Amino acid sequence: MLRHFGASMGAVRRRIVACTRCPELRAYCHRVAVERKREFAHERYWGKPVPSIGSVDARVLIVGLAPAAHGGNRTGRMFTGDGSAVFLARALYRAGLATQPTSVRRGDGFELIDAFMTAALRCAPPGNKPASNQMAKCADHMRAELDLLRSIRVVVALGKIGFDTIWARLRERGFTAAQRPIFGHDQVYQLKNGDGRTIQLLASYHPSRQNTNTGKLTQPMLDRIFKRAWNLARSR
Repeated sequence: MLRHFGASMGAVRRRIVACTRCPELRAYCHRVAVERKREFAHERYWGKPVPSIGSVDARVLIVGLAPAAHGGNRTGRMFTGDGSAVFLARALYRAGLATQPTSVRRGDGFELIDAFMTAALRCAPPGNKPASNQMAKCADHMRAELDLLRSIRVVVALGKIGFDTIWARLRERGFTAAQRPIFGHDQVYQLKNGDGRTIQLLASYHPSRQNTNTGKLTQPMLDRIFKRAWNLARSR
């Protein structure tokens, strides 16, 4: 496992943006940025790997799947400018974890409060379906972030891929659980490592349109997840 001690979060983010480990994803994101969606035809797309956002001292870590082709890949900020962002920004704001209930574009005033947001994959994958080899190549970016995120008390994993990814990364750091964590909405697991550090791993359905349009995930359900996360983070 690679370590990145001594690096700053800014340096980690710059490496993410410059990453070329998956040429096929870089080509796809660039093509989307050139062709653009009709409703965003007047905008200049980001078209590169999307870095994390939030404070290195955050107590709440949020892990998603990947940037959306016309969301993060367009705006350059995670969970910004798409349908998932509408639900997520509201929930974060209502829980006291964001400065405003909307996340539309970079520079719009949306900022996380005591939270850090990352993803299993930093480039938008075709069909929103990342390949296993792409996930493996991208994993070292999250390892580098976790080297610096030493105040995390609660992890909110959005979707099964995000859940499985962060659980794998935490296992690498010696975290174990009394029972094997299995993804399920609103399930929480207490993880401990050999140094006595404890992290609560909280699972949620991903706020994708597939889930929110069908009612599998409602706004009140997501609101409860983040209110629970914030309460867990403050209770220790």
